[in-house]
Amino acid sequence: MSLKTIWKDYKVLIVMAPSLALVHWGWFHIKSSPLFQVKTESFVPEPGIVAYVMQSNEKNKEK
Repeated sequence: MSLKTIWKDYKVLIVMAPSLALVHWGWFHIKSSPLFQVKTESFVPEPGIVAYVMQSNEKNKEK
């Protein structure tokens, strides 16, 4: 089996396998990039902190 017959018989596999590997590799890097990560954690302040901030804002307005 020469290289010419291998290329002729398996051209689709030879071209598609590296292409598919590169697509998956790129997709993996896009998904793992911090630029594209969805921020699921939202900041919810505790009630004590909110009350303290509101009281300190009222005191500052009185001055």
